[in-house]
Amino acid sequence: MEKTKQEKVVEPKVVQQVEKPKKVSTTKKIKPVYKDKLYNLSTNMKPIAFKIKSRGIMWFDEEKGYEREIKYCENQKTVFVDEMEGPQRLAHITFRDGILYVPKEKQTLQKFLAIHPDNGRYFVEEDLVKEAEDDLDYLHLEVTALNTAMDLDIDIAEAILRAEVGSKVSQMTSKELKRDLLVFARSNPALFLELAHDDNLNIRNIGIKAVENGIIKLSNDQRTFVWGANDRKLMTVPFDENPYSALAAWFKTDEGIEVYKSVEKKLK
Repeated sequence: MEKTKQEKVVEPKVVQQVEKPKKVSTTKKIKPVYKDKLYNLSTNMKPIAFKIKSRGIMWFDEEKGYEREIKYCENQKTVFVDEMEGPQRLAHITFRDGILYVPKEKQTLQKFLAIHPDNGRYFVEEDLVKEAEDDLDYLHLEVTALNTAMDLDIDIAEAILRAEVGSKVSQMTSKELKRDLLVFARSNPALFLELAHDDNLNIRNIGIKAVENGIIKLSNDQRTFVWGANDRKLMTVPFDENPYSALAAWFKTDEGIEVYKSVEKKLK
């Protein structure tokens, strides 16, 4: 009799899934940055010594909803009187030649100055980054103004300077005009660019030249323009408005355009 081979039964292996450990989210603490600070007086005068108030100041605490007294004591870790412990050694705060230097170790003084009522009124914290950004913006503005001045037509240059320095522009040579225009663009770039892009600048210049040449007269109170030949009233200057700006606007009206054309012809 043949022996039958017994078939070997292979049972499937059960693989146990091991759960991976869950990552525990840990909030990273932000380490405070301590730095030296410099404060400058924002007043026009810079006395040798200038003291600011260091006690008897009430500060409104928005979180607590009431006013709290603050003062600066060298031996305390807080500026709030209701949190102070032990004796309070009051300290004076003095600006020397308009400057107060506070090292990073004096955190209590820096916190006191941050909420002091005179912060922003009599003194400000020096921000070197912001000052650099402001300087860069001003330099860009100055370069734009100088480039614009270099490319301006001589008639526009005359009109801009006439608005600034008056009738003496008529006696200046073209080189003098160009030089003074560049000086003006460098010293006050914002105003220069405003005038350079003013649509009424040429019209206003015609009005000024008309008054200088006696074609039009401006009354002593700077309120009325009249014809130079017969004193016939042309227009009244609105209250609190520059007379020549008002004249330039009037030249654009239906009544004023005819006067403008007449003035242009007489100036040629």
